[in-house]
Amino acid sequence: MAWLYLTFAGALEIVWAFSMKQSEGFTRPIASTTTLIAMIGSFGLLSLAMKSLPLGTAYAVWTGIGALGAFLIGILFLNEPANALRIAAALMIGGGLLLMKLATP
Repeated sequence: MAWLYLTFAGALEIVWAFSMKQSEGFTRPIASTTTLIAMIGSFGLLSLAMKSLPLGTAYAVWTGIGALGAFLIGILFLNEPANALRIAAALMIGGGLLLMKLATP
């Protein structure tokens, strides 16, 4: 169950990162509210996952999911560059997440 909590916490991290960008410095109320709600949900689910997962694993996976998701959202919806070095870096983060999962009992 902890991995499910962690996965949803990471997904909410992607939501709050994107909505924070859309809030334009917290000047747009709907995007700002979405950011805060997603942050609270993400932290809450992360804390549930940390009840049984090691701190380092939980935090690394949570931030990794958020980083990869924000990277993809940036490319797909915000017209950010998708050059070879950025893609290679994202693949390395994904590989690190997989290794963390495999290394955690």
